Amino acid sequence: MRACLTGLALTLCLSTPVLAIQEGGEPVLMETEQADFLVETVATGLEYPWSIAFLPDGNALVSEREGRLRLLQDGQLVETPLAGLPADLLVERQGGLLGLALHPEFETQRWVYFAYAAGAPQSNRTVLARGWLADDLGSLSNVETLFQVNFEKERGFHFGGRVIFLEDGTLLLTLGDGGLHRDQSQNLENHLGTIIRLNADGSVPFDNPYMGVRGAQQEIHSYGHRNVQGIAINPATGAVWAHEHGARGGDEINIVQPGLNYGWPAVTYGINYDGTPISDATQGEGFVDPIWYWVPSIAPSGMDFYVGEAFANWHGDLFVGALAGSRLIRYEVRGNQIISEEDLLEDLGQRIRDVKTGPDGLVYVLTDDLDGQVLRLRPVSQ
Repeated sequence: MRACLTGLALTLCLSTPVLAIQEGGEPVLMETEQADFLVETVATGLEYPWSIAFLPDGNALVSEREGRLRLLQDGQLVETPLAGLPADLLVERQGGLLGLALHPEFETQRWVYFAYAAGAPQSNRTVLARGWLADDLGSLSNVETLFQVNFEKERGFHFGGRVIFLEDGTLLLTLGDGGLHRDQSQNLENHLGTIIRLNADGSVPFDNPYMGVRGAQQEIHSYGHRNVQGIAINPATGAVWAHEHGARGGDEINIVQPGLNYGWPAVTYGINYDGTPISDATQGEGFVDPIWYWVPSIAPSGMDFYVGEAFANWHGDLFVGALAGSRLIRYEVRGNQIISEEDLLEDLGQRIRDVKTGPDGLVYVLTDDLDGQVLRLRPVSQ
């Protein structure tokens, strides 16, 4: 199959093998407003899969929250996890092995970037590391820590954990407020409740917004976030979009810009889980308003703009996975606005953890379950 990936400044066409369907997995037909498609099972038996990253040859790496990095090779899930993950990886509630990303020049720089929870149940933090992927795809070597949150928090909540590279070669890592420390999201002296920006080697870019600001952490790109678990680049505008979990309601989609404050917990559309208010304001001076929010909460996780050719009517649309909502949501986007939405995969009743456009131009999703799956959306006509 010849597939084309459209970037902001270039279109790259590849001859990419399509991952096989798992034996015995019958496709499910879905009929929607703009596309009828089959839902195919690529792999099962993944323990709470969290992130998927496609290699140039069409194979894929999948992180399991339970602390394993798995390989999908020639359409099969390799039974033995990759060796080489750090010894301090903590699996605790929401914490474990989280987001994945590949170096932008992966064919010559075989670095795999991964976020994970580290430490102990009552003293932990989010860490970003990278390792060199072996030619046989069986292990990571030269693993090095690039960044760690400078605040030890209690319990296993709100780690963030998505990783994405920007066109300039820098990367963004999304973080959370730690669960019990939400007021720290307004404190530039630590990393809780922020999105950070680094160079590929872990150094701090000279043009970060808080470079040279006394007391502020120089890695911070934006702040005032609760728990950011989705991030993607709008191919039409180049803008960075991110979504974050609210509390009871108040999940948000934001357009992320350097140096801006997104308000948590001073302004929010959500309330505490016991029904009491968090704030009496949804907007305020100095805070950026979300472009979209959900009440009640859908618990968004995973986010991608569709840039393939297989679904012509979906090109440029935004896809968001829902955990509490147990569905995949497609948003039609115009510029920096969402103009319509459509729920997909509701009949499956699956919590969706990640969504990605594959190099074959098809849509891949991960289901959040003890027996998690890699599913693929394929047009009926293909």
